[in-house]
Amino acid sequence: MRVIGIDPGLRNMGWGIIDVDGGRLSHVANGTCTSKSGDLASRLLSLHQQLSAVFIEFVPEAAAVEQTFVNSNGAATLKLGQARAIALLVPAQAGLTVAEYAPNTVKKVVVGVGHAQKEQVAHMVKTQLPAAKLAGPDAADALAIALCHAHHARFAGRLEAALKRAGA
Repeated sequence: MRVIGIDPGLRNMGWGIIDVDGGRLSHVANGTCTSKSGDLASRLLSLHQQLSAVFIEFVPEAAAVEQTFVNSNGAATLKLGQARAIALLVPAQAGLTVAEYAPNTVKKVVVGVGHAQKEQVAHMVKTQLPAAKLAGPDAADALAIALCHAHHARFAGRLEAALKRAGA
């Protein structure tokens, strides 16, 4: 299964792709979609086009996006929410169901601590995916989201199999 993790952001939207084969995880690619200037609609369009190109090139089979946390700056939260909509829309256009994970859940799965720092997340991503050359902190976060989804999907599959065996 090929999984894409997406770390939404209006200026920098990180993405990271891993392949999952049973318990084996391998790095495929990672990067950052950027939108630096222009009006909001143009920036969102740019993010959509860039992320769509990633989907065309790497053809992920599963997608996970980090949930937005609300902060005290309502305008910034709203803009992040609009960028997050792009992160949800592109996988949906590719026919994928999108899993969503809270930032603390991602950190807890990847680092073991729900309030880990960005450097700790990047370190643990490199530990789990030693072949990965990280394209920056947003790409590292996106790979962490993909790893989180891979772990959740693997354990969900085990639970489903156990339930089938118990009912048989």
